[in-house]
Amino acid sequence: MSASTPERWHGIPRQEVPWYPTVDAQACIGCELCYVTCGRAVYDIRDRKAVATRPYACMVGCTTCAMVCPTDAIHFPNREVVRRVEREYKILRIVKEEARAKRGRQDALKARAAAEAAQAGLTSRTHMELAGEFGDKRFLVQLEQLIADHPVDLVNLQLQVPTVKGLMERTPAFMSFEVTSTQQEDIQAFLPSLRDLARSNGFTLVNEVNV
Repeated sequence: MSASTPERWHGIPRQEVPWYPTVDAQACIGCELCYVTCGRAVYDIRDRKAVATRPYACMVGCTTCAMVCPTDAIHFPNREVVRRVEREYKILRIVKEEARAKRGRQDALKARAAAEAAQAGLTSRTHMELAGEFGDKRFLVQLEQLIADHPVDLVNLQLQVPTVKGLMERTPAFMSFEVTSTQQEDIQAFLPSLRDLARSNGFTLVNEVNV
């Protein structure tokens, strides 16, 4: 986490950095532009005048509120006060370490995003539906042998038949299952072998959907 927060500036207590706005009450017209613009909630509006009630919440070096003030009612110290603090506390050395840490976090986020994108592009689970005659166990035996040589498994296997006698009499039936990777890898290279096995047994591939 960066050392720059409303309480600290690159690790230095914020009160050690005399950078904050002051408001000329006579020049202020109470337009509330500073109140709305400031992202650090430095200002409140009291009696229709802007008041810097949280001056040390101001971001060091920021002068946005003064730049947008229509009556130039907001003033900041000379920038030399910031440069003096930078020299006294050797800020540039601290910033180097913060920059190195920030790049490390960004690289980690990029690597994570790349890994998630690659994972999203994988097909690790596919739902398949076959129709045909499942009267003998030959296909199931061949199926078992096929997946034994690959890091995949079949889950949610269902066989729908009109009747048990109809199944034994080779009445067409319907089988559905999901092919899933056991190692969270792409199974696209395995699916052609499964399709070929189904066709060689006379089955029709009714549906195939990646899930």
